[in-house]
Amino acid sequence: MATERSLATLLRSLQTASEPEDAYALLPTATSFLAVLTNPLNVTLLSSQILASPAIWDHQIDLHTCRRILSVFNTAAIGIIQNEAADEPRAPYARRGLDREAWLKAVVDGADDKSPRWRHLILLAGVLLGFEGQNRQGLPRNLRYKLESALAQATQLALQEDAYLDGIAGCCITMVLNYTFEHLSDQNRSRIDYDRLLPLMLSSTFSSSEGLDKAYFVGTADRDIVEGNTKKFGWSPESMTYQHVKDITARPLVASLGPLSRLIAHAMENVTDPNIVADGMSFINDFARTLLAQWRQNKLSEVDPSEETEFLNAESLKSTIPDLWRLLRSSMFSIVIILRAVLGRMLNDRVLAAGSVAPFIAVQSLHILRNLYFITSRAGQNSSSQYSFVNLVAIDILAQYPDLAENFLRTIKPIELGHIPDHPLERSLDLFFLNTAEHFALTLPPQTNEELVISAATPYLAAGGNNHLLEIFEAAHSVVLAVFSAPQNADVTAKHLPFYVDNLFTVYPQNLSVRQFRLAFRSVVQIAAPPSPLASSQPLLAPTLLELAHERALQASSTILPPSTQSSEENALESPPSHSERSGIILAIIDSLPFLRVEDLEEFLPLTARLINSTVEEPEDIRATCIERFWDVLSGGEMDVDRANFCVTWWCTRGGRELLLFGEHHQQQAQHRPVSEEPLMSGAVVDLSRESKL
Repeated sequence: MATERSLATLLRSLQTASEPEDAYALLPTATSFLAVLTNPLNVTLLSSQILASPAIWDHQIDLHTCRRILSVFNTAAIGIIQNEAADEPRAPYARRGLDREAWLKAVVDGADDKSPRWRHLILLAGVLLGFEGQNRQGLPRNLRYKLESALAQATQLALQEDAYLDGIAGCCITMVLNYTFEHLSDQNRSRIDYDRLLPLMLSSTFSSSEGLDKAYFVGTADRDIVEGNTKKFGWSPESMTYQHVKDITARPLVASLGPLSRLIAHAMENVTDPNIVADGMSFINDFARTLLAQWRQNKLSEVDPSEETEFLNAESLKSTIPDLWRLLRSSMFSIVIILRAVLGRMLNDRVLAAGSVAPFIAVQSLHILRNLYFITSRAGQNSSSQYSFVNLVAIDILAQYPDLAENFLRTIKPIELGHIPDHPLERSLDLFFLNTAEHFALTLPPQTNEELVISAATPYLAAGGNNHLLEIFEAAHSVVLAVFSAPQNADVTAKHLPFYVDNLFTVYPQNLSVRQFRLAFRSVVQIAAPPSPLASSQPLLAPTLLELAHERALQASSTILPPSTQSSEENALESPPSHSERSGIILAIIDSLPFLRVEDLEEFLPLTARLINSTVEEPEDIRATCIERFWDVLSGGEMDVDRANFCVTWWCTRGGRELLLFGEHHQQQAQHRPVSEEPLMSGAVVDLSRESKL
């Protein structure tokens, strides 16, 4: 009787409490009662009252409130398991509590007409997580299936209550499914109406006050980023905007953004109406565009990453700013996961792949990636395989529509072609343009490649010495070489190649590492050599380029260059070989030899060998590196059959070996020396001292 009287008091308190805090204070007591009541009608009554109490629900509520109610049923279910597992003997007069099946039925009956359908999800999810969460396996298979089915059915009914879905109800449905989706069987997952669920989850996650709130927190943070006494800008941990960012991070939907994004991705894969997928892409693009606009309004966007220690104080760099970037990265990766699902479905969905839907989704995907690029470029665009998949698939799809590809590139081109912008954000967008345009070089017509792509890349070609522009500098060289390599651009290449080569020799070695110079020069010679269309109209261009390099090598410095800071990450643990300006040019010439015609090889093989011998005043390891690379080119399979045959002849019978290893004097002696009668392997290295005795 004491329990019943206490329950009656609790129910009256829930009905008469005037403030939410008073009702929340009663929730621990309600949790205890749910686990110990022996009358199923009382369990049902209490469950129903918790879901319908005006003291709880007739106020401004948020997801933290919903999660509190969910934890009541979750904790009560765990209590039922613990009560049954207790080893303490019961007193003879003690009443046994309800068994699991009876208790489960009584609690679920509390989800009645006194409360809206979306609140029923809280009860069902709490009970399911209490029995089955963390691998507890607290229910028999038949009961678990019934509970899962009830949750799926309640979700369906809640999604049909349009009047409730605009506010907290939609966010609560999203949160509950996010918590319980992994516990649902495939059969029950398939019963959910994803056509209704997907827009609801997108809105709750990205635009609601319980989610990322349209990224407005990024722009509002600007007012608290102020200049301090040290003439550096700072963002105080006590500022309201920083506390707002912390509050956003702690929101249930944002705190579990990873699993939630995978749930949204699953919904993208299972909606039946392709138009809903397209609408979802537009929604995400609007969010990403707003995020970019908000970042532009923030003072932090004006600071290049390499200058942060110069313009931002240490406290902000250690505490507040990293928290902001963590939230931005989480948002970016969440969107990429969703895009991965959309493009993955499009590859296997005939409806989405047909007509105008495919290019529309591809364009939307690239616009989204561009709007997020200020985050991606900081995190590293190659750090996520899913990002690479989304980027490359969208580019491959759009490349099938040349007109749309050209139109897309014109919409994202730099604001002012031929000029390096001062704002770091604009330079980041230029980098995205160059990296993307490189993939369309074969698709675009020559005029567009010239007026759009080359014009955008030109100002960055000589910017390698600037740490702010290093990545864009490499992208500019890469995209220009891609344009030159396209067969339809022979006339454009002939027009701009002299300028590019002149620029190449101008920036080397001050702004261009040996590795980068070798790669660029080799690519230029390959472009100018047969079977390139350019070689048909200008057959002397390739040997002319090597002649220029030869003349530059004769005048180049033999001073050892300092170690390059531009070496690739994969070689970061290895000590790079020493090089001089001259040896770098010689190696570039050697790298280019496989592309020359046989008649040109006849001239440049001895010239290259003499250049290598001109490095005698440099350290021995530099000369050894050149000799080793020269031998690799001749014998390592880089030559085709005709070129390789000529190289063997030059090496064996024309004094090539002697010229390379011992110099021109030994070559002349070898050419006039009688051939040894001793049988030798073709190209064998013989003992010259022994031959002289013979």
